[in-house]
Amino acid sequence: MKLGFLTGALGDISLKEKIEWAHQSGFDCIEVSCWPKINTRDYSASDIDVENFTQEHANQLNDFLKEKSMFISSLAYYDNHLHEDINRRKSYNDHLKKVIDAANMLGVELVGTFIGKHQGLSIVDNFQEFKTVFSDILDYAEERNVKIMIENCPMPVWHADGLAGTISYSPELWDKMFEVFPDKDLGLNFDPSHLVWLQIDYIKALKDYKEKIFHIHAKDTKFIKENLNRYGIYGKQFNKKDPFDLGWVEAKLPGNGDVDWKSFFHTLKEINYQGVVSIEHEDPSYEGNLELVKEGLLLGKRNLERAISIE
Repeated sequence: MKLGFLTGALGDISLKEKIEWAHQSGFDCIEVSCWPKINTRDYSASDIDVENFTQEHANQLNDFLKEKSMFISSLAYYDNHLHEDINRRKSYNDHLKKVIDAANMLGVELVGTFIGKHQGLSIVDNFQEFKTVFSDILDYAEERNVKIMIENCPMPVWHADGLAGTISYSPELWDKMFEVFPDKDLGLNFDPSHLVWLQIDYIKALKDYKEKIFHIHAKDTKFIKENLNRYGIYGKQFNKKDPFDLGWVEAKLPGNGDVDWKSFFHTLKEINYQGVVSIEHEDPSYEGNLELVKEGLLLGKRNLERAISIE
């Protein structure tokens, strides 16, 4: 297994600077954030401007990666591809295709995204929308030797009532997702942190979906039981610090939350996972300036390496 991180955490410094720092810090690879240059999403970055990316750019980037003994594990663009506003949906779908094009030029096998959800439709109708929208996307990716993987965050901030804003956050929904596309190269960017706060057994899920796990997001979650007693499962309603502030759960760097990373890596070895484990840094305790973010990434790396070594 190789260790990397999602580059958006490092903010607005250049991709070459991020690669240089990753190399100096002992990471094996990077997962590159590829949101549009202009966007309002949190935890997003445009480390590759896919709208204007060319084969010459790809060759130059690959040469630099080779010089630093690094590689790209995945290109990342997570948005709502079933959005109820058809114009916004089209812009998200079109941008995802540009990300797929960039992956093809770079020789990167994986592109990660969300499915999303049309908030005005039933779950049954959403899966019909999913079939329509992703038939085109998956065909487009297949023609360019790219695999699509779905990250399992529920995205409650996308739903006015704090319910799940995606249709791909649980094993029940994964089964339906793979039932819709049984013959396509569609898999998971598996993030155990979301399963912790959803009270889903992430070890069992690793075993049950071992053939569909293309990539791992290493993020942790701190479960604050006493606050759950105050706010309930739908979370805090007043005085939120940010849209994700449920009040009883907080994103943490690997090793600072409730994921049992020793058991996690034991299971990865048991299922013969050979892919990348990529830190997704969303820990508010290590945000605010570049040095603090770097400190957090290095902390997460040390904690993961310790878990691997003592497994």
